[in-house]
Amino acid sequence: MGPPVDDAEAPRPHVVEDCRGVLQLLSDGTTVRSATPPPHTVEDRDDGRVEWRDAVYDAGRGLGVRMYRPRLVEEKERRLPVLAYFHGGGFCIGSYTWPGFHAGCLRFADELPAIVLSFDYRLAPEHRIPAAHEDAATALLWLRDRLVAPSDGSDDDGVHAWLADSGADPGRLFVSGDSAGGNMTHHMAKRFRTAGLNPVRISGYVMLVPAFDSKTPTQSELVTTGTAYLSRAIAERYSRLALPVGANKDHPMLNPIGPNSPSLEVVGGRILVIVGAHDMLKDNQVRYVEQMKAVGNDIELVVFAGKEHSFFSNSPWSETGTEVVRVIGQFMDRDTADSA
Repeated sequence: MGPPVDDAEAPRPHVVEDCRGVLQLLSDGTTVRSATPPPHTVEDRDDGRVEWRDAVYDAGRGLGVRMYRPRLVEEKERRLPVLAYFHGGGFCIGSYTWPGFHAGCLRFADELPAIVLSFDYRLAPEHRIPAAHEDAATALLWLRDRLVAPSDGSDDDGVHAWLADSGADPGRLFVSGDSAGGNMTHHMAKRFRTAGLNPVRISGYVMLVPAFDSKTPTQSELVTTGTAYLSRAIAERYSRLALPVGANKDHPMLNPIGPNSPSLEVVGGRILVIVGAHDMLKDNQVRYVEQMKAVGNDIELVVFAGKEHSFFSNSPWSETGTEVVRVIGQFMDRDTADSA
């Protein structure tokens, strides 16, 4: 019989994956998450022009939503569009509480203006794709049920009354997202199109730098430097942690134009795609728009010169951020003009 093993000498778990210092995967399979966002300065301009509150949309999974409404509306009885928003983070990190996402939603609510709902969702690697997409669908169904008056008059969480008092228009819902959230927005367009939340009408979908990756590297990926906000190494790490075990980046949930993806003819509704010209994912994003147009989808592309991935959520108060809000506002206003 060998000598006794001293537990103190057993190797301690070490970090095998690190996502921006916020998420660490250890060698024993456990995950460690920080409650603090990555060190990226976003100015706090929460000056009271927008009122916001938090609610829970899936109590069983502990998933919440932050809701925003402008305090001052020129016309007291004015009906406001509703913008559902899903944050980015490679399906692995992020929250509606992070300053960049919070600031972006403040701008949307104040300047579009709109009623904005920013949803959290389950994150990988604890909950791999398609968990985030399932939560997005749950969130939209939850929102549908609170935009319309409950048949039994119940409003236990007070959300229906809050939305109604805000002037939320159930006939003008827009679904949007940044990066991973932009990817989720595509899949919501495929699932719900325009009438899938009846009697609520989905008026359009807005994808900011959607996370569309591919197994075969594109030219925009190959020229991206290691210092880019989204580098090849960081994108590979997100994919390893977020995709189903054994899947590659041509998985249909990550690459909607891949060899195993369903036809884009199943996608519906008006769509706006916003892209950064220096984004590693630019080529796949542009090809997505081209292929969507080829099968008859109503889709628009706006490319911001010189901008990298997540340029809006990283600098929501910048002049470029102002232009992003303006472009989205024009897209939303065209729906009003079309229906007039």
